[in-house]
Amino acid sequence: MSSAPTASTIAPRPPVPHLGVASRFLRIVAWASFVLNTFIIGTGGAVRLTGSGLGCPNWPLCAPGSLVPTEELTYHSLIEFGNRTISGPLLISAILVFVLTWRLRASRRDLFAIASVVLGLVVLQALIGGVIVWLHLNANLVGIHYVISLALVCITAAYLTRMYEMGGPRERVVPKGFAILTHVTTLAMAVTVIFGVLTTGSGPHSGDSTIQRDGIDAVLMSHIHAWPGYIAFALTLALLVWAAARRLRPLRWIIALFAALIVQIAIGIYQARAGLPPFAVGVHMVLAALTAAAMTVVVLRLKRPAAAPAAAIEVE
Repeated sequence: MSSAPTASTIAPRPPVPHLGVASRFLRIVAWASFVLNTFIIGTGGAVRLTGSGLGCPNWPLCAPGSLVPTEELTYHSLIEFGNRTISGPLLISAILVFVLTWRLRASRRDLFAIASVVLGLVVLQALIGGVIVWLHLNANLVGIHYVISLALVCITAAYLTRMYEMGGPRERVVPKGFAILTHVTTLAMAVTVIFGVLTTGSGPHSGDSTIQRDGIDAVLMSHIHAWPGYIAFALTLALLVWAAARRLRPLRWIIALFAALIVQIAIGIYQARAGLPPFAVGVHMVLAALTAAAMTVVVLRLKRPAAAPAAAIEVE
């Protein structure tokens, strides 16, 4: 048996470290980056679920010779153009976070690394979006586009989590078995997301009425998608019971994760039985990203800054 620092009760969050003269602004733009990356999943879902994927048939222009929708185009163009418009503020927020974090790179290499990844993925997303239009909504690229957006929500959530903690070395504050179970749960959720993307790719919401999907049966895929979801739910329940019994640091976020999974499963069952209504599918897509973000925070709270005050507890 070895001991590692944790608290007999949930440890209070350490004070916000000194982030320089732009600390308040940095926190604002970091939250803006997270919100915008979540919001664009909703607008992107609206594009696909309303059949507006080719509402702007060109990229980077919306129509030949015009950056914005023309009178000849339909309301689908407005939906697609609205989604593209979100990309501007999203890119600006990623750049601002990167620039402000650059000043802290010597003391907060973790934040600088995360900010660099976010900026790179945002730029990559814009390029992939253009290629998707050029290739007339290729199903595989659309799936990749969503997965990257979901990853961006998780990574920006990780930035927020680390931003409110001190930098430097970190130490595990939960039993080793609990940490292993958490990572296994993360894997189950990742598999659920991947099969969810494949299920959507074989379903009726192709993004444009002229596009026909060929592939695996959507009903079969929905069942395959459900099983890892149920496994993730059961594993999360085990984490919740364990964390509550030992008053472990990730408890509050495990409660949030568990609640999100309950809602996700309920929506998933409803949309499957109701014939995949677009609004329910869209909510399911956004909640998947938020659920994955909650899982990310749970993983990060397995450790805390080594400099933080702590009590000792037996670790298995």
